[in-house]
Amino acid sequence: MPNILQLRARLIGGLILLLLGGWVLHGFLALLAWAVVLAISTWPVYQRLLASNELHGKITWVAVGLTLLIGAIILAPLGYGLSRLLQEAQSLGQLLTNAQKVGIPPPAWLDNLPIIGHWAKENWMTMLGSSEAANESFHWLGKGGAVTYTKDFAGQLLHRFFGFLTVLLVLLFVYQHGDSLGRQVLASSRKLFGEKGTRYTLHATAAVRATVNGMMLIGLGKGVLMGLGYAFAGLSNPAILGALTGIFAMIPYAAKLIFGACALVLVAEGHMAAGGGLFVYGMILTLVADNYIRPALIGGVVKLPFIWTLLGIFGGMETFGLLGLFLGPTLMAVLMSIWRDWIEDLNPPEPDAQ
Repeated sequence: MPNILQLRARLIGGLILLLLGGWVLHGFLALLAWAVVLAISTWPVYQRLLASNELHGKITWVAVGLTLLIGAIILAPLGYGLSRLLQEAQSLGQLLTNAQKVGIPPPAWLDNLPIIGHWAKENWMTMLGSSEAANESFHWLGKGGAVTYTKDFAGQLLHRFFGFLTVLLVLLFVYQHGDSLGRQVLASSRKLFGEKGTRYTLHATAAVRATVNGMMLIGLGKGVLMGLGYAFAGLSNPAILGALTGIFAMIPYAAKLIFGACALVLVAEGHMAAGGGLFVYGMILTLVADNYIRPALIGGVVKLPFIWTLLGIFGGMETFGLLGLFLGPTLMAVLMSIWRDWIEDLNPPEPDAQ
């Protein structure tokens, strides 16, 4: 009897401590999950670069270098995009200043638009054609509105930056102790679920790596193809635009932000056919890549049916945000493994006739 009471007390105490620990770390759980995803997806590379297995448990130059490399790969395009955003913000500020003084005349191509051209030009003149109209249109900014938005943006940017540093720090820790942590996770899974628990854990790991690989392949392929499209449409710097599109293409349907903006620029310059063709071309690539190729790449590795892979990707992103891009297919892969084991237990194979 005392043993049973002690066991129950340990279980209740452990559960309480687990809940308290989760409450303390709830603000960092997403960051911890990101670090684990990065570690799982890059662990084979780390293993190949590591000179000896005896270095597990120690901080190595390989772990530090790989962590810094991942940080640079993520920060470099974001830094470039931020610098371009600041440059465009300065240009926009100058444009707004001039508009408040003399207004903004409508572009020549606006009057040539079919059906809505005359109406669009009249509305442009009403809102921006004179200094009075421009000042009235910009009134929504308010005296302190722009300053407030700038402060909020800077605060969010600083918060995300420190969060990213936390991810890199946890990633370095996982590289250092990943071997022992992996053995502990497999041992715990085996103890809780038997040998099937080990298979579930391996399936989850394979799903994370397949998602990352599929993401990178989709981004690379779409970046190259869209770069060719940008060059054919006559845009300047097609290689940079293609690289930026490839980065956004890793997220389902996010590449529309880039090629859609490029299409609008072409239309604004009067190249209606080129802008429309670029948008249609980008939409076709996006639909094919995100609805067919990406689920096939992810589901093929873990033998997950196409429809469940697709639902896992979109359902995960809707529930968990960008992190759900990895958690959704992983959860579907584990659930499918459990389902197959359940069906196998219900219908055991018949013994061979003697």
